[in-house]
Amino acid sequence: MFSNGLTCNLPFCMNIRDSGSDELLPTKTNREPVLLNVYDMYKINEFTSNIGLGVFHSGVEIYGTEYAYGGHQYSFTGIFENIPRDENELGEQFKFRQTIHIGYTDFTEEDVKRIINELGKEFRGNRYHLMNNNCNHFSGAFCKILCGNDIPPWINRLAYFSSWVPFLERCLPKEWLMPMALQHSISCRRDSTCSEGSTTPL
Repeated sequence: MFSNGLTCNLPFCMNIRDSGSDELLPTKTNREPVLLNVYDMYKINEFTSNIGLGVFHSGVEIYGTEYAYGGHQYSFTGIFENIPRDENELGEQFKFRQTIHIGYTDFTEEDVKRIINELGKEFRGNRYHLMNNNCNHFSGAFCKILCGNDIPPWINRLAYFSSWVPFLERCLPKEWLMPMALQHSISCRRDSTCSEGSTTPL
């Protein structure tokens, strides 16, 4: 159960509701692949390589859009959209590593948008924490809702060993934890004059 009361009965989330609508249920008509795109955060890895841990960013690709999570100072969602596998849109500290097929979902594209809106209440920008609530925690939660499968544990291994490096997050520049696509999304949210075709804030 998430802190906002959202619960999920695998393999499908059965109680996400949209205001004024019926209960959201999978349609059983789509078999859309759920893909996990993994990126090396190689600048952070310079800090963690001495203890044998890699630091990775991940995003979930579905219906041609990649959804990921990052930190910022505001109380609204830290979930953002970007072009799948586009490391340049994320920033220079990110390097695409691989795509992992997690499973298939029966949720429609519209259902996915509604799920993202609900997850945004839990994964807010100011709740981001490198060890306890990071992009990989989001990817795992999202994948479980979509298809009942978690992400591979090695992707978020650093979070399991957070007691080894409690100082790490304080040592990192904030921009390393805020991908460029998220920065643009925040700017769009604060400035209604964003140009057509730019990254859509969630």
